[in-house]
Amino acid sequence: MKLKPEQVGGKLDRPGPDIRLYLFHGPDTAGAMALAARLARGVGEGAERVDFDGAALKARPGVLADEAASLSLFGDRRHIRVTGMGEESVEAVTLLLNAATAGNPVAAIAPTVKGTSKLVKLVTASLNAVAVACYVPDAQQAAKLAVAMARDHGLRLLGDVPDRLAAVTAGDRAVLASEIEKLALYLDASPDRPRDADGEAFDAIGASIADAEIGGIVAAMIAGDVATAALPELPGGPIPLLRAVARRLLTLAEMRADVDDGMPVDRVLERHRVFFKEQGATGMALRRWDAPRIARAIERVRDAERAALSGSGLGEVTAAAEAIAIARAAARGR
Repeated sequence: MKLKPEQVGGKLDRPGPDIRLYLFHGPDTAGAMALAARLARGVGEGAERVDFDGAALKARPGVLADEAASLSLFGDRRHIRVTGMGEESVEAVTLLLNAATAGNPVAAIAPTVKGTSKLVKLVTASLNAVAVACYVPDAQQAAKLAVAMARDHGLRLLGDVPDRLAAVTAGDRAVLASEIEKLALYLDASPDRPRDADGEAFDAIGASIADAEIGGIVAAMIAGDVATAALPELPGGPIPLLRAVARRLLTLAEMRADVDDGMPVDRVLERHRVFFKEQGATGMALRRWDAPRIARAIERVRDAERAALSGSGLGEVTAAAEAIAIARAAARGR
């Protein structure tokens, strides 16, 4: 089944035994993760979670159905989360949907899967699975989302602050929520103690790094240049870089999906209006990065950004490690 936006909340808050699989597909990974977390809350606080990724299901397609039917050791409720799912999981999903029993719901996050894919068609044709398309909000939608989220924290966003929040977070709901929480904390705002958030307040919590420096590092990461991707000290911290590489990977994911649908690389570059000076590097990246590798890289970058935002003190170390790991993954794809 395919859910309409107004139907999603009820299905996730009150998951019934009739739905075995919830497929969250599309490039908005943060939005998909938030929906998966909402499903987990619907299953019940303290419920056991079992994790897989697309590669594991490709190697052992029957394990998903087995885990969906298995009981917790102590009889507690449990649910399954699959990250980085792609077309390689069609067999695993087919076995799950056709299994005799399956009591544990599955949340599958498939950031590189398009609505026309075999996986989505399989799920939408099934009566015991649902598909939810997750797209990163555009600038206007993200700005409206920022205003609504800020209001819940007692913030009134003034001037161009909504647009600036939308731009700096690239529409990532999780990162947007974190930035708004930081702004509310800085201004000592709450629903019963509202505050105005202007550009000066936004500047006080923001951090930046030269666009050219970020662009060079991102290009090195995508191209597999490990030496250049080894990060220098980041004067603005790791967040701007991680956001920049996430945006680049999401763009690659969209183009890679067209390549996987049979479109020639040159035509993909033309369709996505890639600047002529960047066409050579982008074409090489599309040949080097396959969809599963892009999905894993996006997930790791988002995890690194959340770690950096957590204030654990390991943000720059994590970002540096991910920059090298992504460059190495690109190099292996040559």
